[in-house]
Amino acid sequence: MTGDWYEPVFRRMLYPLYETGLRRRRTLKYLDEYQRDQWLAPEQIAALQWERLKLLLEHCQREVPYYRRRWRELGIAVADIRNLDDYARMPVLTKADIRNHFDELKADSWRDRLLYKATGGSTGEPMRFGYTRESNDRRTAVMWRGYDWAGSRMGRRTLFLWGGAVGEPTRSHQFKDRLYNAVFARRVLNSFHMTEANMAEYADAIDSYRPDIIVAYVGPLVRLAQWLVATGRKIWRPHAIIGAAEALHEFQRQVIEQAFGCPAYNTYGCREFMLIASECEQRHGLHVNADHLLVELRKPQDAPADAQSGEVVITDLFNYGMPFVRYVNGDMATASDARCSCGRGLPLLGHVDGRVLDAIRTPAGHVLPGEFFPHMLKDVHGVERFQLVQRRLDRLDLAIVRGEGFDDASLAYIRREVAKVLGDSVELHCHFVDDIPLTCSGKLRVTVSELSS
Repeated sequence: MTGDWYEPVFRRMLYPLYETGLRRRRTLKYLDEYQRDQWLAPEQIAALQWERLKLLLEHCQREVPYYRRRWRELGIAVADIRNLDDYARMPVLTKADIRNHFDELKADSWRDRLLYKATGGSTGEPMRFGYTRESNDRRTAVMWRGYDWAGSRMGRRTLFLWGGAVGEPTRSHQFKDRLYNAVFARRVLNSFHMTEANMAEYADAIDSYRPDIIVAYVGPLVRLAQWLVATGRKIWRPHAIIGAAEALHEFQRQVIEQAFGCPAYNTYGCREFMLIASECEQRHGLHVNADHLLVELRKPQDAPADAQSGEVVITDLFNYGMPFVRYVNGDMATASDARCSCGRGLPLLGHVDGRVLDAIRTPAGHVLPGEFFPHMLKDVHGVERFQLVQRRLDRLDLAIVRGEGFDDASLAYIRREVAKVLGDSVELHCHFVDDIPLTCSGKLRVTVSELSS
């Protein structure tokens, strides 16, 4: 069903029918806009970004109780914000702020019309947030644009090496997922079930599906690539591989490209905003979606003036329902002053430095990516923060900071879901703590492996 003819049929007929006709979304309209914007000169994109930022700030001062109160307390007036230097002196927004002032962060005119998602808590702090339909449509459009740079076009045959569903999805839900993936020319392999013993099954599935594009968590993708190289197994060669959920380091890129015989692309995103930055065809840095987001790198106070690295601070320019203004997402990144030879005016990140999650190993040969735990725990009521530490091959220690709603059923769910993917070869010890200490770099590591490599 998904031969060479299917991609244009999906792109020109099926997807517009689904997205615009059935779902009443404006994704394709926004995609056209973003496709044009990317070729603007850097100063034009900066001017467009500033115009959109000013409109958002005026909206926040007028309609969002939290910002109206907070800025008044600090003596901040939007009329006095004349440039990005002024803007950089405004207070940041943290996950704690969002939890403590959740209702106050909703815009008055959007309060009863918001959609909601929960983050997976890759920094150990799951969080719920609201967003508008327009902001969601725009995020999808930006995702299509960024993935297109790697050749991942809508309707192109794609295999996802991704996190599978947790819990017990109903048969109707499973059927809908299968139908959706079939129509979108996708197949999903559950990376949470990968072990040293079943690598050949993943390779066989890729050979059987023959994808044009592979989109994957970096951790399990690297493990599969290492196995392919070590065993000499030859595998179907896709057009490109897109790494997600973790930073793709150059040594990892090399083994992936050696194993699969195609270029590997790095992306950077988070659930609060979806795609933040991604590599184009040149792969000399990650283009920031500056026509959609404002991304700052906040340098430590003692950093030298020419320092390029800093804490990632993000503003979504289009989520008017629950605006995140100068939101600190817990990541670190390094900027680049280079101008990409691709001709796009979007600025570059040199690389993303943070959010590297440790993999968990077991005596049975499982290598479980650290993404499993935030992926699973995001749906557990009452988990405020958590950290999983592995000090022995046969034991995991899960520290949980409990909040309202955590009960025996929550604990039973955690044990059941971990047992599904790890079996009984590892003991899971859960203990409750009042707080979880940060690392010396100021971050909370979600999964920590203290095993020797």
